[in-house]
Amino acid sequence: MEGVNGKRVGHLFENISSFVRQCIFSILNVGPVPSHIAFIMDGNRRYSKKQNLLDGDRHRAGFSALINMLKYCYELGVKYITVYAFSIDNFKRRPEEVASLMTLMQEKIDELTKEESIINRLGIRIYFQGNLKLLSDRVKSAAEKAMVKTSGNSRAVLSICVAYTSTDEIAHAVQESCEEMWDDIRKREANNAEGNFIGLEENGKDENEYRIGVTDVDRHMYMSVCPDPDIIIRTSGATRLSNFLLWQSAHCLLYSPTALWPEIGLRHLIWVILDFQRNYLYLKEKKKQS
Repeated sequence: MEGVNGKRVGHLFENISSFVRQCIFSILNVGPVPSHIAFIMDGNRRYSKKQNLLDGDRHRAGFSALINMLKYCYELGVKYITVYAFSIDNFKRRPEEVASLMTLMQEKIDELTKEESIINRLGIRIYFQGNLKLLSDRVKSAAEKAMVKTSGNSRAVLSICVAYTSTDEIAHAVQESCEEMWDDIRKREANNAEGNFIGLEENGKDENEYRIGVTDVDRHMYMSVCPDPDIIIRTSGATRLSNFLLWQSAHCLLYSPTALWPEIGLRHLIWVILDFQRNYLYLKEKKKQS
């Protein structure tokens, strides 16, 4: 009987919480709402020490915070959510720790893509962004399966940055741009060698079009599937970006609550949305000028 009553109370509390959120979000939606929010999930270890948690409990708390933020952003109308899950620099940790993190990552990816998961219930598409070749075969396979499984979802987009740093992303994009340009040049030279003398003007290109520009690099970025973030939220009070979305963050707000990642909640999201709305016209003007 106590168990049944506990479930009823739990459902009642969830319904009341959901109603309150909808009321708050309907008010916030009167103003501009960001299309893309990115999160640097910082403070899991400190939270674990603070609460005397085992590794498994720590990661469960962090995963629960991610699910809650996904739900809140979706309800608010944020189309794109990005999380910094695993840096390339994390591979420098002890081999046994890296192996443990890879196993945990595979478990969480599988959990995200279950039929009854919040990802499928809300219609969220998943992308894994980064140098995926660096991942273990099992994690890479799980990530690829997750992207295929959710490819039909279109209500929102979750980008999970793994084996990622911004400098690696930029280097990758420049390399891809160079290879694309060289392919174009080689095709023109092959045509010339066959007697089809196609000069720059006949080919519809001038000399400047064979130079790599910002738009070329943009097209080849890992994060090209999303617009630039409007807000980056880094928990734990730190204000550095830690090699995350450096190319894309020129005109976004950086919010650094002192809360550790598992402690982040609805009030933090509401506060940052209000700050975004207060600065919206200024940010819009700066983007026009760039």
